[in-house]
Amino acid sequence: MKNKVVWITGASSGIGEALVYAYNTLGAKLIISSRNRDELFRVKSNCTEQINVHVLSLDLNDSNSLMHKAEDAIRIFGKIDILINSGGISQRSLALATDLLTEQRIMNVNFWGTVILSKAVLPQMLKQGAGTIVSVSSLVGKFGTRYRSAYAASKHALHGYFDSLRIEIENPDIHIMLACPGFIKTNVTINALTSNGSPQGTMDEAQENGMLPAVCAAKIMEAIDAKKEEVYIGGKETKGVLLKRFFPKLFSKIIRKAKVT
Repeated sequence: MKNKVVWITGASSGIGEALVYAYNTLGAKLIISSRNRDELFRVKSNCTEQINVHVLSLDLNDSNSLMHKAEDAIRIFGKIDILINSGGISQRSLALATDLLTEQRIMNVNFWGTVILSKAVLPQMLKQGAGTIVSVSSLVGKFGTRYRSAYAASKHALHGYFDSLRIEIENPDIHIMLACPGFIKTNVTINALTSNGSPQGTMDEAQENGMLPAVCAAKIMEAIDAKKEEVYIGGKETKGVLLKRFFPKLFSKIIRKAKVT
């Protein structure tokens, strides 16, 4: 990874933070982004090669600023070799109880933020003849469940968009991948939005017992190296993808009874 430039959003916690440490250990030059500038500097201070880590704070909900942020990111090291869209926000509210502004925020952060940044760096990758764009989706990007209607919609949208984009790009050295984690032990459920847009503030039981972020990050990196188009990461919850595909009615019965908070 020497002289490779990796830009990671959602880098101040969870999977994004774990990816920062892993790539820093490998000698990559890193641009780390999230809304929380103080937390980004905490992450940088934990890196062994801090000189290779540049903090670039951004707000994925502020669509109008993202093109400029991407231009800033490219200027830092002169290029982007790998963009990992790890920033996102989850949901814990019933569809009919959730206000539209909350649903729009989820779509802005999870879908539009990822699309805007990816489209901004892709021309530079095409010009240099190679590059990787990773979107951290979710198993809920493959099937829906209770309390996550807008979240599931935002992740499903990523699959439709990037599957299509992959087909449109004829250069085999441009790699587009969707990573679909299940239950990973992060703060995603604590920060998940409730019906009025306020954070849930508690950790789901399944998340508390989930895979460690460092393990998830290692699996994402392995999938990038293998140039996979899609990877499912987690425990038994990953079986839901196949169950939904081949036995949809059975899956619906199971998911209705499943404990999802």
